[in-house]
Amino acid sequence: MTRIDLFPLVRPVMSLLDPEAAHTLTLRGLRMGLGPRAREADPVSLAIDLLGMHFENPLGIAAGFDKNGEVPDAMLAMGMGFAEVGTVTPRPQAGNPRPRIFRLPVHRAVINRLGFNNEGHAALKKRLEARRKRLGSSAGIVGVNIGANKDAADRIADYEAGIRAFEGLASYFTVNISSPNTPGLRALQGRAELEALIARVLAARKTRTPVLLKIAPDLGPEELANIADVALAQGLDGLIVSNTTIVRDRLVSGVHANETGGLSGAPLFEMSTAVLAGIHRLTKGRLPLIGVGGISNGRDAYLKVRAGASLLQLYSALTYEGPGLIARLKRELAAHLAADGFVHLKDAVGVDVKL
Repeated sequence: MTRIDLFPLVRPVMSLLDPEAAHTLTLRGLRMGLGPRAREADPVSLAIDLLGMHFENPLGIAAGFDKNGEVPDAMLAMGMGFAEVGTVTPRPQAGNPRPRIFRLPVHRAVINRLGFNNEGHAALKKRLEARRKRLGSSAGIVGVNIGANKDAADRIADYEAGIRAFEGLASYFTVNISSPNTPGLRALQGRAELEALIARVLAARKTRTPVLLKIAPDLGPEELANIADVALAQGLDGLIVSNTTIVRDRLVSGVHANETGGLSGAPLFEMSTAVLAGIHRLTKGRLPLIGVGGISNGRDAYLKVRAGASLLQLYSALTYEGPGLIARLKRELAAHLAADGFVHLKDAVGVDVKL
């Protein structure tokens, strides 16, 4: 039986709830099987082979939506080409005090300072093992975003633990060192720290499960150049560009605009896309890139692809548009590709960037 999209009906009520309460209610509904299912076949032009996997379409749900791996299959059923769960830390942690999520509806934006709140490795591993047992080879593409506990004495050791805990269960790993909500975490993006991190993380890996690094959008030219150099030199499998921004000037204003935390949504689009293009140029197109930040329609998605992204991730726009955005965005992206004469998504990757 085809499930209808209930979002237009419940949105007025959800918008009156505290954002975190609304998110919790959304996850509960998805666990109960109330999420809609994709009703359209993916356009053939959107399929892409990357990271040793076949993606039916390039859209994924970004980390942060499903921190504890409760609903990856619901997201795949909605029409996502892949899902990313986490960020997960070795030990459970409560995160920062509430309130810690703020909507900026005029800007179609969100500020969060959650602080890696999650149930820890053991809880996520149990869910992923049960899922793998249930679904086997038809489990779809589900990546695991790994992080470090706030009070970890050796944060890199926490990332190594993440690799060991989920290898064999994760389709790929994302090393998250770019959240602004764990004090000192972004320092791991410095050259010396990054070299040590990547070396240890890749050494902890026993298989060829792809490892990607998620970076911030607020980095300067030298910092981006260092990341590109280290990623290429040490054999990282790809980069995710980008996390949320701590910048506010000329991006948002009004109520909640100055709340501490990471800003996501439409105002992040230009900044994150510029960083994406810069990284594509610095790596000379040799590293797969996932573009994330401010995507809310097919044109946004298309511009990310032209800036160097082979895959894309969504989150904040779904808060405002609901799951119907997924099918609409795929149709629009396919139409943009066709209008410019591209038969396959891969043919458009990075065409706006001079290498």
